[in-house]
Amino acid sequence: MLFGDIETALAAVTSTRSRLAKVDVLAALLHELEPGEIEPAVGFLTAAPRQGRLGVGWRTLATRGGSHAPVPTLTVGEVDETFSRLVEVGGPGSATVRTALLDDLAARATESEWQLLIRIMTGELRTGALEGVLVDALARAADRDGAAVRRAAMLSGDLGETAALALTGSIDELAAVGLVVGRGVQPMLASTAATVSEALDAAGRASVEYKLDGARVQVHRHGDEVRVYTRTLADVTHRVPEIVEVARSLPVDDVILDGETLSLDDDGAPRPFQDTMARFGAETAREIALRPWFFDILHVDGRDLIDEPLAARIDELDRVAGEYRIPALVTDDPVAAETFAQAALHAGHEGVMVKGLDAAYSAGRRGKSWLKVKPVHTFELVVLGVERGSGRRAEWLSNLHLGARDPDGSFGEPGGFVMVGKTFKGLTDQLLRWQTAHFAERATGEVPGGIRVVPDTVVEIAIDGVQRSVRYPGGVALRFARVKGYRSDKSAAEADTIETLRAMLPGGGVGSSVDEPENPLDERTTP
Repeated sequence: MLFGDIETALAAVTSTRSRLAKVDVLAALLHELEPGEIEPAVGFLTAAPRQGRLGVGWRTLATRGGSHAPVPTLTVGEVDETFSRLVEVGGPGSATVRTALLDDLAARATESEWQLLIRIMTGELRTGALEGVLVDALARAADRDGAAVRRAAMLSGDLGETAALALTGSIDELAAVGLVVGRGVQPMLASTAATVSEALDAAGRASVEYKLDGARVQVHRHGDEVRVYTRTLADVTHRVPEIVEVARSLPVDDVILDGETLSLDDDGAPRPFQDTMARFGAETAREIALRPWFFDILHVDGRDLIDEPLAARIDELDRVAGEYRIPALVTDDPVAAETFAQAALHAGHEGVMVKGLDAAYSAGRRGKSWLKVKPVHTFELVVLGVERGSGRRAEWLSNLHLGARDPDGSFGEPGGFVMVGKTFKGLTDQLLRWQTAHFAERATGEVPGGIRVVPDTVVEIAIDGVQRSVRYPGGVALRFARVKGYRSDKSAAEADTIETLRAMLPGGGVGSSVDEPENPLDERTTP
């Protein structure tokens, strides 16, 4: 298949807000792929090449000018081969080789194909071709049951691999995809409730559990072999030896556990989230130790548990996890649940999770059977740009441009992000130094006073509320936004949506807008 066919399909997807139309276009494209082209093509459609990070930045790609091919001749296989060679290059002279590879790719691509390749290589591809749409398109192209395709993608953790199996394998082979100890599973996600009582009304009799301000971990053990994955299924086993040690101490041979990890101070209280993430990202053990708390179990000693109700999973979890079980209370009494929630807050945690006892483990899905209740409004947003600081911050990138997900393109580009405010509040010197280096490598262009960046960095923002505004397309702006910390454990696809923020407006986001200041103090006028 020509790479130009990918470009044509993405243009058609971008031009419509109709989910059915997107599915039609993508299904037709997937149906025409050769077996060896399936995984690369899925990577191109999602701006997630199967090779992973290619190690090339926007500034390097932007300088690859010169002449381009007059007509499309570049194939999917040729692009995939070039990407593979880019990640294999290393050692002395590697920069020269990488430059030659990019120059050759640019020359063989048409001008519009090259612009698309830049967006794929930098991760800045906003087409509305989200994984959910691709799964539906894949089911249609392969003439397979959508639920079976979706389940296989969730349990394998790899959409490209699932696509290849659905399009070239049998129905039985697709149905046989299941839990494999040692292979990451897309985690179940939670929705939000305003109060514990509201959450109990929705969930019924439930397990009310401490909501920790830590990092999600999925722990797999097969004999003495242990693997630890983040919520994005990155393997961080080598970074968390203390969690590996805990896993090996448990009374099982094979197990998959879902949980959270954070670091504690000398008094046993949780350290700030930034401390946990700094330790979580370290290559070797440091003075700050991580402790796991497990809140679910997906498999134990040959028995898959994801389709069993939470009540049954809890019985096994209590037996297996022991002292590493997260504090929890099974109840349907709002008073008892609220008292438990207050105890969680008093212990320094974020709030509670309320989980219906009858619910199965819905891998990769966000539903109403898991509900988080936190008294402070916090949201995970995506950084769209960063302005340079002033005064003593002049040497750093400081003021963040924040965006919420717009999956349906209701307020902008389908599959993109809608800007909802700016903030420089809550940034320590350590974070300023980190984000200056980080975003310099993620630059894709310029904004007034700063740079536009690849929208793949998630930051947790605390706010006092939202207000109506005509400043932004979504009609909503953040009030008193401040940074709690960067969430390297989360992907942009997990960021909160514009509709979630609009739901906080009086009347649920309907009514006239007023043009309010996006921040009560502009950094450039602050001493």
